[in-house]
Amino acid sequence: MSTAGLLAVEAALVLALVTALWALSVVVRDTSIVDIFWGSGFVVVAWVGFALADGSPDRRLLLAVLVTVWGLRLSIYLARRNLGKGEDQRYAAMRRRHGDRWPLRSLVVVFWLQGALIWVVSLPVQVAMTDPTPAGLGALDWAGAAVWAVGLSFEALGDWQLARFKADPANRGKVMDRGLWRYTRHPNYFGDFCVWWGIWLVALATGSAWWTALGPAVMSILLIRVSGAALLERSLSRRREGYADYVARTSGFFPWPPRRG
Repeated sequence: MSTAGLLAVEAALVLALVTALWALSVVVRDTSIVDIFWGSGFVVVAWVGFALADGSPDRRLLLAVLVTVWGLRLSIYLARRNLGKGEDQRYAAMRRRHGDRWPLRSLVVVFWLQGALIWVVSLPVQVAMTDPTPAGLGALDWAGAAVWAVGLSFEALGDWQLARFKADPANRGKVMDRGLWRYTRHPNYFGDFCVWWGIWLVALATGSAWWTALGPAVMSILLIRVSGAALLERSLSRRREGYADYVARTSGFFPWPPRRG
């Protein structure tokens, strides 16, 4: 299958999936189920590409495995954290603000938007799946896998450390500044950043996918400036006593030794 053909098939598939998910969200009155789907959506894209494309079998398998491990870990983590706890406060606030218009509005501004982002961010995976050269894996593939591994470690360990911190009643209302959180205020988002730039390096090994840097670039903007760190910081600054001091001594995104006050 050609690159253009695969991109078209994946776009149609993602659109169908997020639309079906939207219909379910209307029934259960919970828009936040889209967050659980986020990681799994990339997994679907990866394996459809693996099945339909004609690129290097080794690289197709490597990309599918990297995306699957990352995506399923994220979806399982969010499902365990969120299911049974009602709609996320962000979506609940939007529902109150838009009233009866929210179900239809959410289709466009949440579900179709996230579907479009899944398609754009996964461009390195989709394009690399269609390129048969080079046939085997080389240094750039393994460098990308190494960057991916660093990212997954930061993300998984950061989430685990935060979950343990929140599970202790003595930490209620306190700022998490231990473990990886001592070196970056957002180890999980930094992990996502590394995961997708690592995947892009694997795609870059084909020589034809350099332009798909658009995918991890969009993910980086989301993580740093839009729905990731920036959005969370505004919320935490209001809700956590001592957060301003934490901000003053701790790197905002890239890990770095804390500043001494």
